[in-house]
Amino acid sequence: MDNVINNLNPVLQMLIVMTVFSLLPFVFCCMTSFLRFVIVFSMLKTAMGTQQVPPAIVIIGLAMILTFYTMGSTFQKMYEMGSVPYNKSQNVILAIEEGSKPLKEFMMKQTRETDLAFFVELQKKEPPKSPDEITIWQVAPAYIMSELKTAFEIGFIIFVPFIVLDLVVANILLALGMFMLSPTIISLPFKLLIFIAVDGWALIVQGLVTSYN
Repeated sequence: MDNVINNLNPVLQMLIVMTVFSLLPFVFCCMTSFLRFVIVFSMLKTAMGTQQVPPAIVIIGLAMILTFYTMGSTFQKMYEMGSVPYNKSQNVILAIEEGSKPLKEFMMKQTRETDLAFFVELQKKEPPKSPDEITIWQVAPAYIMSELKTAFEIGFIIFVPFIVLDLVVANILLALGMFMLSPTIISLPFKLLIFIAVDGWALIVQGLVTSYN
């Protein structure tokens, strides 16, 4: 494999690098902690019923900042491991291959064994003897499935208290005979009040960040 990489035409190497760079948005959105952050924050906004507040750009910006915070050490390792082979041989393909190893290690720590086993067995190859034999393309889909499950579990926990509050307000309005008044309009101020009282943003952000430690 190393000989093939070393003998690869420089023009072909450049084409591969350009392809990799075009995939960077996908890698950042689906193969980092950004996936969990943006889903949980979006579900929080839906649960509160605040419509366009906070704006989507704020949700994405917050998720990006927290992604760089939680994965700063991983990005640093990726740069260090990728720069060594590049400085030695000027081979960008080998640099990408080495630099992706810390990212694979991060994803494997957050991936459920059942999801990873499914995609490894799907290729009908011999079971890997060590984690090093598992490719990043086997880890990536398993990581996405695991992150989606985790994010929706957190979203469900966030939804429950807001739904309970909506039901309480709806029953009170029904008992008072106010059929024409929307329960969501009345419950929204109480949702905001309770969320502020418990310092909800800090609790959710701290919980999400510590879930990666």
